[in-house]
Amino acid sequence: MKKYITYIAAATFALVACEPEFDTDISEGGFYSAGEADFSNFVSVGNSLTAGYADNALYREGQENSFPNIMAKQFKIVGGGEFRQPLMEDNLGGLLLNGTLIQQNRLVLAVGESGMPSPAPLAGEPRTDIANTLSGTFNNLGAPGAKSYHLLAEGYGNVAGIATGQANPFYARFASSSTSSIIQDAVAQSPSFFSFWIGNNDILGYATSGGTGVNQQGNFDPSTYAGNDITDVNVFAQAYSTALEALTTSASGGVVFTIPNVTDIPFFTTVPVNPVPLDEATAAGLNQVFGLYNTTILGGLLQQGVITQEEFNLRQVNFSAGEGNFLTIVDEDLTDLTAILQGAPFNLPAQLAALFGQTRQANENDLVTLTASASIGTTLGAIEFMGQQVPLISGVTVPLGDQFILTPQEQNNVAQAQAAYNGVIRQLAQENGLALVEADVLLQQVSEGGIPYSSGVLTSEFATGGGFSLDGVHLTPRGYALIANEAIRSINTTYGSTIPMVDIGYYRTIMPSNNVN
Repeated sequence: MKKYITYIAAATFALVACEPEFDTDISEGGFYSAGEADFSNFVSVGNSLTAGYADNALYREGQENSFPNIMAKQFKIVGGGEFRQPLMEDNLGGLLLNGTLIQQNRLVLAVGESGMPSPAPLAGEPRTDIANTLSGTFNNLGAPGAKSYHLLAEGYGNVAGIATGQANPFYARFASSSTSSIIQDAVAQSPSFFSFWIGNNDILGYATSGGTGVNQQGNFDPSTYAGNDITDVNVFAQAYSTALEALTTSASGGVVFTIPNVTDIPFFTTVPVNPVPLDEATAAGLNQVFGLYNTTILGGLLQQGVITQEEFNLRQVNFSAGEGNFLTIVDEDLTDLTAILQGAPFNLPAQLAALFGQTRQANENDLVTLTASASIGTTLGAIEFMGQQVPLISGVTVPLGDQFILTPQEQNNVAQAQAAYNGVIRQLAQENGLALVEADVLLQQVSEGGIPYSSGVLTSEFATGGGFSLDGVHLTPRGYALIANEAIRSINTTYGSTIPMVDIGYYRTIMPSNNVN
């Protein structure tokens, strides 16, 4: 069946690939000072946002436009030193382990057979093999995928542990040894100044997996956590404060960042909850099927007291002709009716019972993940229901799986943890006299109307807004330049420095290419 929706409209993209310039040029008589800070040995610690990850991969150009590298170039004006990064071997972004591909190439915006642009992996054979470890020390210690407690984990860069998930493939490329930790490698360099942005992944995996993980509040043993779990607030606070204490030992100062709201990123704001267009005949046929479900099945369960009136109302499925029909979804917070539906008096086949077990229609309070766009509208065959052949259509007669929907309860789990993490970050920043970037506030501004710059407005609109890359989570070079400017602004305020900022318009946004796999 034809897909119900296309999420990326054809647009003209103004892509600029010029060298960045200062907002205030030295030739204009500006005078720059380091103030009370010492930028001679700047070290940056964090995860993918620190590394320059974009378009679902880490690649050389992204690293060169990472926010710490942008900052380091500005620091050189006031005495900053060399800033070394563990650069990838190419701009493809794919990863090899002993010659075997373990991560696909980065995404580019390609025009497909339909004539509409959509993300696709860039073609080419990647050369970055993580078994080929780099030598020397590196100022950018951003490791994509790292959570707060991973920074303290010895052996987190051990190549031998990658296959079992006990080590990080990105850190393995540049770890000082197979037993070192990221914080140990940072402290060993005696940084004179640092940036520290961690905690996003402590909630992000839970969110992007549609809340399929566990909210681990009350579990203080992170060794028992899965990759898509929410880190206990106390575990986060302990890991964060320990790492920060180590970084401040030799440094004249530093800058830390709060954790953004997941609801402000295109991964959750691009696919609407009501994307299904239907003609009159299709809508009538669906309502005939679901009308029986609503009255005969749900009505019977309500009368039996199996479900409440509130749940009965929530589970109603109705369609109408025209645009804007809501998706059907699986909500695991609902009572699981699967076993009941297989028994008397309903006696539904196992497949139908599983479909209806925890089904409801989405509403305006739900968030649909960007990854759901690949499956919505896909026909999965047909099945007989109450004497009718019903086409199995993903998101319509087949509810979208829980991994594609972040329900209000799951959003609340994320929001509570994020607020607690940010409380820890703000408190420790104040106690240690550190510069603070309110990244959650900043990216909320990008999401809610955008931030003006010299030649436009930076927004979070997927593919066209300029702020976010094609994975819907990570920033573009222009977005990272915005972060760098906010960090410099806060540093100037905190330490009395006068470091110039950059014009973010000189950094590119998404990359179009039809050279795809």
